[in-house]
Amino acid sequence: MKIGVLSDTHVRQLDAELARQLDQAFAQADMVIHCGDLTSLQVLNGLSCPQVVAVAGNMDDATVGQMLPTKRVIRLEGHDIGIIHGYGPPQGLEERIRNEFEQVDAIVYGHSHIPANHVKNGVLYFNPGSVSKGYRGSGTVGMLEIDKQITGKIITL
Repeated sequence: MKIGVLSDTHVRQLDAELARQLDQAFAQADMVIHCGDLTSLQVLNGLSCPQVVAVAGNMDDATVGQMLPTKRVIRLEGHDIGIIHGYGPPQGLEERIRNEFEQVDAIVYGHSHIPANHVKNGVLYFNPGSVSKGYRGSGTVGMLEIDKQITGKIITL
């Protein structure tokens, strides 16, 4: 199973070029996870994957905050994946979000705009970075693959 991951889009809706780039990056994805700061629900409508799961971030409008949870756990292929945007400064972010979940195999998050893809104490920490480019934007998304384990890959747009 392949899961496209994005975060921190910070746009009201996807323009044609960004939608094209995401379609290309997620062409093999069975589902997409958005880790918050999408800003508007219109962003989710612009994703052309059959299944999209999302959480709200700190910069999302009130409608997003009412419609989406701030964290969730999904079970895929026998693995529990925690999804959260994150909060506070980049320093100590992983420790804060780890405390938000009990037993998970991976934590997928955003907020810092800094890509991360590493295992600590048996948990995969995966941050796709920010779709946005420029100031504090990495111009990246990610792909998780679940076989017997969950592995991640950062993709530059």
